[in-house]
Amino acid sequence: MSEMYGPHGAAGDRRRLFDFIALTARLRETERANNATPERKESVAEHSWHLAMVSWILHAEFEREAGRRLDLTKMLKLCLMHDLVEMDAVERGAAGGEPPRFAALPAPLGAELLALWREYEEGRTPEACLVRGVDRLNPTLMRCLTGQGWGDMATDSHAPVDAEALDGLNLPRVAVSETLRALYEEIRDASVEGGLLPP
Repeated sequence: MSEMYGPHGAAGDRRRLFDFIALTARLRETERANNATPERKESVAEHSWHLAMVSWILHAEFEREAGRRLDLTKMLKLCLMHDLVEMDAVERGAAGGEPPRFAALPAPLGAELLALWREYEEGRTPEACLVRGVDRLNPTLMRCLTGQGWGDMATDSHAPVDAEALDGLNLPRVAVSETLRALYEEIRDASVEGGLLPP
C-alpha cells in the first residue's frame, strides 16, 4: 500500500505530471528571434500554438494534396511538443541528445512524447514533414506581419538575408506541400514588395 504513494506510485506519477505541466507553462517565458508584435518577441508557447492552428486550418488541403488521410491529432501533438526541448536546452545551456524529461514521465505519456519528438526530428512521416514545413513557414510569416524584416539576420557568409537566401532556407521544408509553398511565396513576395526583404 505504501508503494502506491511512493515516488513510483500514483502520487509520484501525479507529481511528475504536475511538474511537467508547470514546465510547459514556462514556454511563455522563452523568447524566439522573431517578433509577435512590432513591440515584443514571440514566445515559444505562442509559436507552438500558431503551428497547431495553421496545421488544423490547412489539414483538409494537406489531405487533398496527399490523396490520403492524415492524422490531425498527431499533427497537433507534434506542433505542441516539438519545442518542449528548448526548456531543457535553456536549463542545460545547450541543445543535443534526447529530452531527459520525457523519459522521467509516467507511461504512456513519456514514451509517447519521446516517440513524437523522434518522429518530428527525423521527419520521415507525412505528418512530421508537414509540421516541419509549417514550423519553417512561421518565422517568415511573423517577420512579415510585424514589419520586423530580416535586418537582424545574416547568411553563413555574413551577407544580409535576401529573397534568394530565404528561399534556400525555407523551400526545402515548405515544398512538401503545394499549399505551404504557395503561402510561403506569397509572404516572401509581400515582404520584398514592402521593403522588408531585399530581392
